[in-house]
Amino acid sequence: MTIVDDQGRPEPPLAADETATLLGFLDFQRATLAWKCAGLDAAGLRARTAASSMTLGGLLKHMAYVEGAWFSHSLHARDREAPFDAVDWKANPDWEWESAAEDTPDQLHALWQDAVDRSRARVAEALAGGGLDQLARRPWPDGSAPSLRWILCHMIEEYARHNGHADLLREAVDGQTGE
Repeated sequence: MTIVDDQGRPEPPLAADETATLLGFLDFQRATLAWKCAGLDAAGLRARTAASSMTLGGLLKHMAYVEGAWFSHSLHARDREAPFDAVDWKANPDWEWESAAEDTPDQLHALWQDAVDRSRARVAEALAGGGLDQLARRPWPDGSAPSLRWILCHMIEEYARHNGHADLLREAVDGQTGE
């Protein structure tokens, strides 16, 4: 039975195998970002704090990019998907952060949620085809490649780090606080 907290986040399982534990923590972190970005209008998703150019909308678009980069591009060696396939990353390495201000809240939430849904399917595909030890099909420049286990741990870390940013941004927008 999955326990869902007051913010709608599924609690990671207390006693499960490695795969279920990793996926449980990743889904908890994903749900935390969704909670921090929920119910905001375009101005709220564009709000900044201090000297940072980071926004909650930028976080949603960045994490949509990161989901695809790891679970599709790296793990399965697939081409980048729209809208990220048409970006000149060398000319604008911060495109996802900067362009989020042009997107509506619905577009940002849908882009991120679609990326999460595709990632879940790609992780399931990888687990069925080789488990956590499976190496990414697109190697790094030095020829090494991370395992699916490494990618899952990295994604948990990526979300946790950015969820700390989301805490600060959301509090600056409307005072909402929470873990």
